[in-house]
Amino acid sequence: MKNAWIACAAFAGALLAGCAHDKDAQDHAKMDHAMPDKAAAAAAAKPAAPMSSAKALDYTAALAASPGVTTTATGTAKLSYDAATHTLSYNVSYTGLSGPAVAAHIHGPAEPGANAPPVVLFANAASPITGTATLTDAQAAELAAGKYYVNVHTAANKGGEIRGQITKPKM
Repeated sequence: MKNAWIACAAFAGALLAGCAHDKDAQDHAKMDHAMPDKAAAAAAAKPAAPMSSAKALDYTAALAASPGVTTTATGTAKLSYDAATHTLSYNVSYTGLSGPAVAAHIHGPAEPGANAPPVVLFANAASPITGTATLTDAQAAELAAGKYYVNVHTAANKGGEIRGQITKPKM
């Protein structure tokens, strides 16, 4: 008799637990329909970010002999700066160096012909040099002001064999 009573109590407990679970599931389902999940609610609460109407700013540099260097090497740099992501994309190509490039960088801030430390180090100095870098707001302002230059270094010209001031193309 005692075993029958325990079995009935266990069955009743399981039945009640199942009903409670179903009720919770129904309540959650109603809430899910009435209120979106937290991410959706947060997104709905925030106004949509305005679409950036500004396109990337394009820059160029014509690379030629650095001051005091005699070389027939030349090169070009095409750069694009996306203010929304702070990303500078670059493509630098050159020919005619006195030997293999041992390093290449963007230096600044400096006026044309003046020297400055590197601000963007290129991972590879072999032509063509391509990649991206993230600029700070101050660096982006210096770039826009024409204070940066591309410099390609060789063993014979450790200070740079060819370089070119980065400028905005003429419209």
